[in-house]
Amino acid sequence: MKRMLVIGPAVLLALYGVLAQAVELMHWERLPLAIPLVIGQERVVFIDEDVRVGLPSSLSGKLRVQSTGGTLYLRAAEAIAPTRLQLQSMTTGEIILLDIAATPGDQALEPVRILRNTQPPKTTDGEPSSAPAPERTPIPVALTRYAAQSLYAPLRTVESLPGVRRVPLTRRTALPTLLPSENVSSIPIAAWRLGDYWVTAVKLRNRGAETVSLDPRRLQAQLFAAAFQHAFLGPISSAEDTTIAYLVTRGAGLERALLLPPPAVRGADDES
Repeated sequence: MKRMLVIGPAVLLALYGVLAQAVELMHWERLPLAIPLVIGQERVVFIDEDVRVGLPSSLSGKLRVQSTGGTLYLRAAEAIAPTRLQLQSMTTGEIILLDIAATPGDQALEPVRILRNTQPPKTTDGEPSSAPAPERTPIPVALTRYAAQSLYAPLRTVESLPGVRRVPLTRRTALPTLLPSENVSSIPIAAWRLGDYWVTAVKLRNRGAETVSLDPRRLQAQLFAAAFQHAFLGPISSAEDTTIAYLVTRGAGLERALLLPPPAVRGADDES
């Protein structure tokens, strides 16, 4: 039995955006934020609004700063002692302070997203203003983001998600019917639930010598949505031969969504 998997395009695109790479979350609470840099490697800082960057003269020729569309790109050309940068919102004039320092290293640092208090301002009588509230993130997207951060990001950077809870796996063995068109092993490793939605993290590992492009439409299960941590699997024994699939189901966990293999066809000799 072959079943086409239908996934909402908006949900799927949002999930891919969440999983593009792990992002370190930092909360601006009027205390300077420490942003380490590695010499010669660019670090990205997401602020989600246009800002002006105030650079001290001591950083001239040492630090390249580019700012566009609410995103900062920082690249140190040489070692930099702890130095403070000022970011000023071009909309509100608010100042955010960053303490940067650049040291040698080989491992690239993850991007940073700066989160700020988004509660609506209060009027003079203490009542919330009538400004529209920001649109809520769809539960499947928020749940998948939480699962990805729980597995890949440092614990201190995992964004809180009220109501989410870890659920025990009822099956920890291989799932041979999940991706039957590819030479890939599939083993569940963790699951979380929020409301009527479950997300199960499944470890995928290439068992062959060819690169495997991952396509959620090839998954054989009754899924609400699906996304992969990486878009492909490298050949077996390579550094890219393993990734995680995040499988979202509704009303029950993954074990209820798996499609059973078709019954074996009995030949004439098997008939009684």
